[in-house]
Amino acid sequence: MRYISTRGEAPALGFEDVLLTGLATDGGLYVPESLPHFSLEEIRSWRGLSYSELAFKVMHPFVDDAIPAEDFRRMLDETYGDVFAHKAVAPLVQLDTNEWVMELFRGPTLAFKDFALQLLGRLLDYVLEKRKQHVVIMGATSGDTGSAAIEGCRRCEHVDIFILHPHERVSEVQRRQMTTVKGDNIHNIAVRGNFDDCQRMVKASFGDQSFLGGQTQLAAVNSINWARIMAQIVYYFHASLALGGPDRSMAFSVPTGNFGDIFAGYLAKKMGLPISQLVIATNRNDILHRFMSGNRYEQLRLEHTLSPSMDIMVSSNFERLLFDLHGRDGAAVKDLLENATKGPVSIEDYRWKHARKLFDSDAVGDEGTTDTIREVFDQNEYLLDPHTAIGVRAARNCRRDPAVPMITLGTAHPAKFPDAVLRSGVKAEPSLPVHMSDLFEREERYTVLDNDLSAVQDFIAKHWKNT
Repeated sequence: MRYISTRGEAPALGFEDVLLTGLATDGGLYVPESLPHFSLEEIRSWRGLSYSELAFKVMHPFVDDAIPAEDFRRMLDETYGDVFAHKAVAPLVQLDTNEWVMELFRGPTLAFKDFALQLLGRLLDYVLEKRKQHVVIMGATSGDTGSAAIEGCRRCEHVDIFILHPHERVSEVQRRQMTTVKGDNIHNIAVRGNFDDCQRMVKASFGDQSFLGGQTQLAAVNSINWARIMAQIVYYFHASLALGGPDRSMAFSVPTGNFGDIFAGYLAKKMGLPISQLVIATNRNDILHRFMSGNRYEQLRLEHTLSPSMDIMVSSNFERLLFDLHGRDGAAVKDLLENATKGPVSIEDYRWKHARKLFDSDAVGDEGTTDTIREVFDQNEYLLDPHTAIGVRAARNCRRDPAVPMITLGTAHPAKFPDAVLRSGVKAEPSLPVHMSDLFEREERYTVLDNDLSAVQDFIAKHWKNT
């Protein structure tokens, strides 16, 4: 399996190099040169497989001969074995007739990011040990990626981890999950800015790594890393098989800011899984909704909401979809995105209409979020976090066919966002699971830095352990 850049100018790479490279040298994102395709008969034969067995079936074609099959199986067994707090790994909870939530928050950091980052840590450790190489992980987080990356990679012997989060713009639980993890190789940086500022610094640093003095290289944990997307494809197959797929089609509603999670669903469909609808569920930072509903891609001022993990205006993974919509023309994608930094852009009408055959979208404000938390609790005594609540509201607003099962991706545990639950008026207080019961008593360690690329790069150059 070879991987190519969405900008069309970087060299094609194998899986190992894509894993370690993150951003392509031309500024693009790596995607597979071609996708595996599974017949309905083959997908049907996967019924009854454990999650780790299913993960091997779906992901092994992407890894191919880069990792021996027995080693990859072992990594998957370790990742989806005892790490998740439910035997089903991603259990489905019914809200109404043909309406479901897939709980993706049963991992160690209570967010869907654990599905990819628990595996990514093992993949990095395997490849770096094989190469006798050390890397510096640099990532940006709007709340959940940081803690999942730290938890997934903290035992890796060959990495230093630097995670940037927007100062005072993540929930207290999210911050403490990152800043209370002990380890000399773990560094949390609170940037006086927003998530987009953090993400811009990460992309700029990958584009020019001279601040590291040529002694090491950066590795990505954000969803610009292909391995993140690869791992997220699996739970679409998992949900479909649990509800009668592939003999019936499914619809999914995905709370998303950076487009990675829903792009994985798009790939699952292209790989042969019957999916009739994908709903992009956003908050007030609704650049994806404005594009999908009106063919206008325009960056506006970022707003702080009750769903901070989606407080994103520069949606990195959207570039991967644009690449496909433009017939994999890297030059066209590069030109479009360069123009998007100067003002609003649109794509040709026929390309946009092609996307609308599969995608719908909705933007839900804070009031709609809290109303949905209260409504679902009153109906089912089931407590949603604010991101999942947006997914449920969008699913109900955009649903095309009530005969098709609608599955909302439950992206986080409600205990991570108690303020949103409190504002909903629900008479229930979400509690942290046992392994986090002392979270508020643990000592925090993080450094606050100005929104300045040089300051962040100087900090990293000074603190990675081989200097």
